[in-house]
Amino acid sequence: MRNQFLLNILLSFVWVALTGVFDYMNFLFGFLLSFAILWLITRSNADDRYFTMTFKVVSFFFFFLYELLKANVQVAYDVITPKLYMQPGIVRVPLDAKSDIEITLLANLISLTPGTLSLDVSSDKSALYVHAMYIRNKEAFISSIKNGFEKRLLSILR
Repeated sequence: MRNQFLLNILLSFVWVALTGVFDYMNFLFGFLLSFAILWLITRSNADDRYFTMTFKVVSFFFFFLYELLKANVQVAYDVITPKLYMQPGIVRVPLDAKSDIEITLLANLISLTPGTLSLDVSSDKSALYVHAMYIRNKEAFISSIKNGFEKRLLSILR
């Protein structure tokens, strides 16, 4: 996987050198072009982890941006309206994440989203305690964490 990434970077620099335009947009275009070429050349290979991982990371990035935007709008709406719609609470979220890095990344992603804050991890690392401003349905909130952030994060890390 690392070799394919380095080859992708090298081909991007070759593209920039051949075109003679030294700016970041041309480099990005060269990176995407070389990514597509490498994918076409190696798609029959069994080792396509680099390509599947890239799509998962990009997908996760846009999912996180969507969740971030949605939470920002929800909190901003609650702040600017006279009536408060929040129903705060602390929820115990059972974890499928087992390693320290998986739990740490999940907790940080939750805390980066406005309206939620990771409070603590159980001593046996089986649950994460999360404070949320909007808990209308506890099971739906847990499901959104498990099927949203945790599922996508674990698909990238494992």
